[in-house]
Amino acid sequence: MSPAKLRGLYAITDETLIPESAFVASIEQALRGGAAIIQYRDKSGNEAKRLEQASALRSLCGEYNACLIINDDIRLAVAVDANGVHLGEEDASIEQARLMLGDSAIIGVSCYNQLQRASEAQAAGADYVAFGAVFTSPTKPSARPASCELIREAKSQLEIPVCAIGGIDKSNVAQVIDAGADMTALISGLFSEADIGLTAEHISGLFD
Repeated sequence: MSPAKLRGLYAITDETLIPESAFVASIEQALRGGAAIIQYRDKSGNEAKRLEQASALRSLCGEYNACLIINDDIRLAVAVDANGVHLGEEDASIEQARLMLGDSAIIGVSCYNQLQRASEAQAAGADYVAFGAVFTSPTKPSARPASCELIREAKSQLEIPVCAIGGIDKSNVAQVIDAGADMTALISGLFSEADIGLTAEHISGLFD
């Protein structure tokens, strides 16, 4: 998947929101609703579970022509042949990820509320950058605040796609898309909804 296709609903998994028994079904609902990117994020430390779930997502994303990104773990991304990896400020460098994953891999970088970090990430070869929390996040209540104005500024200065994250749900997602975000990342705003598929369909439709 090329950076040009990095657009739309970016769904991020969460082991506390999604019961293990409903994991595959929940992600498939999001994909059926139109999620373009799935990020596998699991901090449990259960390596066997992580490999099993990431492998299942690789198959699902292939079936729905979606992109699979692994949070933090480059080795897991290699193991399941994911489309790429997402890196935070304490993770491996873009250079390390590129060396392990190859030139065609998608590498995303968390930039929080720092436009300078985004510019540096772009120069280092990142394929997209993420800013947030745009709104108060129930998943990360202490996250550094960003803003829709920062999204606008980033879009005016950067050439790579911009993802917005943090407290985004169906009530405010239109504000972020109007600010120019290429992707809107949702966690609880998607997976805590009673109808994941319908929510995904609504949000995905806003990009059309």
